[in-house]
Amino acid sequence: MNSWDLPESLPVGDRKYKIRSDFRAVLDILGYFNNPDYEEDEKWWICLDILFVDFQEMPRRLWMEAAEQAVLFIDLGTEEEKGPKPRLMDWEQDAPIIIPSINRVLGKEIRALPYLHWWTFMGAYMEIGESLFSQVVSLRKKRIQKKKLEKWEKEFYRENKAICDLKKKYSEAEREEQERLKAMLD
Repeated sequence: MNSWDLPESLPVGDRKYKIRSDFRAVLDILGYFNNPDYEEDEKWWICLDILFVDFQEMPRRLWMEAAEQAVLFIDLGTEEEKGPKPRLMDWEQDAPIIIPSINRVLGKEIRALPYLHWWTFMGAYMEIGESLFSQVVSLRKKRIQKKKLEKWEKEFYRENKAICDLKKKYSEAEREEQERLKAMLD
């Protein structure tokens, strides 16, 4: 993929397949990947079904290549560094503090736009700079790395725990078990 172009199709097999390149489609995909109620193979099938407009017509033998192209597209056409990284943000949980920052970078309300390419969205995301979102991510990183917090950071954390702490996502089965145990204790 050429970094000057905004791809609207991806090469799979011997043809190009049209994709849904709007940022909302990719955020939907990422939401499914973070949902513990789905098995890994289901997440990939959903990803391909959302991203590729004609996925139902794609031969099954091309699905692995399509998945590789999907990852490359989502990663902005570059190979992402391998290896686990600490989780510093969550697209769904952090949306209320990410969106205003991206709006500021682009100078418009992105949710009101009928279309915004994923790469344009991510370009704005990478240019967020100083903001509530960047403060929250910085604080999360320090806490994960067990670094000493400044006095103002401790105070900010105490006053904003709800947005600073990443919430664990539980599967439906885990939630049911929690409710069962809670009922036993009541």
